[in-house]
Amino acid sequence: MTTCLVIPGLGGSGPTHWQSHWARALPQVRRVVQDDWDAPQRKAWVATLAAAVDSCRDDVVLIAHSLGCALVAHWARQHGGRVRGALLVAPADVDSPAHTPAEVRGFAPMPLRPLPFASIVVASRNDPYVPMARARQFADCWGSRFEDIGDAGHINADAGLGNWPDGLALLDTLCAAALTD
Repeated sequence: MTTCLVIPGLGGSGPTHWQSHWARALPQVRRVVQDDWDAPQRKAWVATLAAAVDSCRDDVVLIAHSLGCALVAHWARQHGGRVRGALLVAPADVDSPAHTPAEVRGFAPMPLRPLPFASIVVASRNDPYVPMARARQFADCWGSRFEDIGDAGHINADAGLGNWPDGLALLDTLCAAALTD
């Protein structure tokens, strides 16, 4: 059995976000809950993610959105363990004051080293928090497969994705590849 950990970004992915849909609908999905969704602190968030992964008895797949992608990149520098893969959706460019709010600057600089597990970066052409070229750079540096899903904004609730079946298909693909290695 595999445990999937949903890792929201700034604000915590509200009830209509695809991450929340997945956490409610899929028994293998659990949400990583941070103490303060609106004032993220990198050290505290990394510790919370580490504790969540450590609490899992089975292999783990991470499902991160926005600032959650930067969190995974920071966490992976010192950890790894049973994590077999990560779906990294709409990574926020924490290095860019032009694209992201000041609250995320504590996650800069974005780690640009290969991740120690399989991963897919999913990006939108009109995401206000990361230009497509920068999202592709993250994927290249992390050793991730890159998925351009066209114009889907920040790939969040405002994009009207509901439970985002195309994202579930990507998660299934990631799990199939990561768990057979």
